[in-house]
Order: sequence, then C-alpha cells, then structure tokens
Amino acid sequence: MNQDTPRNIQRSTKAVWAGEKEYRAHGATQVPVVHSVAYTYDDLDYWYEVAVGNEKGHIYGRNTNPTVESFEQKIKELEGAEAATSFSTGMAAISNSLSTFLRPGDRIVSMNDTYGGTNKIFSEFLPQLNINVTLCETGNHEEIEKEVRKGCNILYLETPTNPTVKITDIERMVKVAKEVGALVFVDNTFATPINQNPLEYGVDLVIHSATKFLGGHADALGGAACGNKDLVEKIFHYREINGATMDPMAAYLLLRGMKTLHLRLKQSCESALKIAEFLESHEQVDKVFYPGLKNHPGHDIAQRQMRQFGGMLSFSMKDGLEAVRDFLPRLEFANRAANLGAVETTVGPARTTSHVENTPEERAALGIPESLVRYSVGIEDADDLINDLNQALSNLPETTTKT
Repeated sequence: MNQDTPRNIQRSTKAVWAGEKEYRAHGATQVPVVHSVAYTYDDLDYWYEVAVGNEKGHIYGRNTNPTVESFEQKIKELEGAEAATSFSTGMAAISNSLSTFLRPGDRIVSMNDTYGGTNKIFSEFLPQLNINVTLCETGNHEEIEKEVRKGCNILYLETPTNPTVKITDIERMVKVAKEVGALVFVDNTFATPINQNPLEYGVDLVIHSATKFLGGHADALGGAACGNKDLVEKIFHYREINGATMDPMAAYLLLRGMKTLHLRLKQSCESALKIAEFLESHEQVDKVFYPGLKNHPGHDIAQRQMRQFGGMLSFSMKDGLEAVRDFLPRLEFANRAANLGAVETTVGPARTTSHVENTPEERAALGIPESLVRYSVGIEDADDLINDLNQALSNLPETTTKT
C-alpha cells in the first residue's frame, strides 16, 4: 500500500498489506529484519539532511530502523492515524507518552480500572514529580466530567479495561476534555484497531501494548502510540533520547502476527461471547465480566463504539481464592501465564497477572476480587474451551472454602 492506494479498503486487507511494500528488498515478499545499528553515508551533507529529518533514511538504531518503521506504518494505517511511533514494550508506550506532555504542577484525570502498571504510574511515580492525579470510578461518566471540568492537561482512558473489561463512552469523554483543552489518551490494547478506532471519536492519542493481540503469538514485546503528526513527533523525540526503542526482530514478529489479526479476533470474539454465556450459568461462578453480555453495564456503549466485543473476559468464583487455586491447574487448553491476546487461550488471576504490582488491599479498592480469573480466549474451537472450563469447574473439591 502506498499513497495512491484507495483509503476505503477493509482493515483485514490493511492488516496484511499496510506498511510493507516500501520496506521489502530484492523481490522478497516479506519485510526483512534489519539488525544494523548504524547506516553509512558517503556524502556528508546528505547524511546531515537525513540526520535532521529533511531526507528519508536511517542513521542509528536507537532512532529509527527499517523493520521497525514498517511496523509503525502498519499500525498507523490500522488506526487511521497521521503518524505512529513504537516502543520496546506497552508500558514504555504509556510512560513515554505521558512523560512527553506532563510537567510538575500539571493534572491528569483517569479512572480506577486501568492496567496495574498504569495504575502504579498514577499512584506512585507521577505524584513524585509533583503531577496531580485524580482517579475516578470507572463507568461513572458524571464524576469524570466533573473532575475534567476542574481543569486538566490529560484525560487518560482504558476501554475495555484490564481485567474487568469495563467500558467508557469515548465520544462523551472527548467532548468534555475539549471544553478545557485537555489531550485525550486511550489505551486500545483490549479492543485492538480491528474492533475500535478511538481517533474516529476525536481522541488525540491511541496507545497499544503490541505484545498482546497485535503480535498474537506471545513471542515479541512492543508498544505503539498513534495520533496526529505533531503529537507523535514529540513523543518520538522523547523516546529516541530516552531509548525505549523497539527491537527489529520484535518488529518483524509483530508484523507477521498482525497479518492474521482480523482472523484471530473474529474467532476469539465469537468464542468469548459463547464462553461468557456458559460461565454465567455455572454454579461455581459468581459473576462474569464481558461487554457482549446484555446485562453488562457498558453493553450499550460497547455496541455503539466497538465492532465486536473483544476476546477478553473475566469472572469471579463463588468460593474465593482457594477455588481459583484448585480450578486453574485443571484446565487443559489454557496457559497459566501473565499474558493475553495470544493464539492459545491464556488464564490467570489478577493477583499474578494484570495487578501483581498491587497489594491485596489496593486490588480490593480497585474492585478486583482475589477470586477474579482473567481469561484471554485463543483461536481454539469454542466448544472445546467450554468443555474444558466445564470439567475444571465441575470437579472442584467439595472441601474448597472461601478465602
């Protein structure tokens, strides 16, 4: 795809073709992995023009790399952004983006139900820099609007949230943020650009942990930030100096994974709804969190701003943490691991995955019970996964007690 390619092509096609042709070499059908740290120039003046950004090219791997740039072009196309830049991890994308724009005395408004690492930035690191942080109840749009109208520099949203998959009305939040001139950042990791494009609602910056659904094979770390050219250039400058650079081999693996993103999400989303409906009816399950369920508090909003409801769900068990301990090892078709978005189903409690950095008291304050299980639906057959869950839940010891 180049500048002459029609813009009305579907996301599934973009996932395969976007950002690649320019970076192939010697007639290859795949983007090569360029491991070179530096790039040589015979003409000193041309070298300088490349170095200052007046000419296209690369000078040093911490700044740019052809394989990494191809990944950036693909995610840019999928999100419908003017520009994108990449990072070594998803947390690097979040921390670098925030650090680019926040200064001592600034104020950020967000919500309680962000990913645990993000929450630590809000609760621990930003206050140390004299940056004011206000966290609102997730889903309480009136409270968020009230706090934003007091004045803030950034409104930071995550929707759906990790791990309780709560939904926030993006369009409504953007409207109030623009009233006070605040930037709006959205972590779009759970939805992916296949299911949701926050920039369409006026969001300024979309952030991804590319490690998850984008890569899809649990073998490459990475992050991305997408938005208008001016914002992204500022973030890129911060990242290139501070050094949270994506590795070219990771970029290659992410490019490979993104080609099947549309297909993987289709299967995961369809299976996730079936699994959520099954779990709702099981006697060992206390509560199921999935926006595709009609009784989910954010269902109507999710219907409006998402194309599918996602491949992530979570549920709490009636008999507490001890039941979780007994249940998890009984699953045959699930990796018990601190990851999500892979072709294989992945499962784990928040206490060892999304919010391992938080204390039990902090998790409780965030509305995350110790009995909560996060379930990332892979591409396996839905009936096989349901049967696996059923046998694991139905064979728990009767001696299981609440903790």
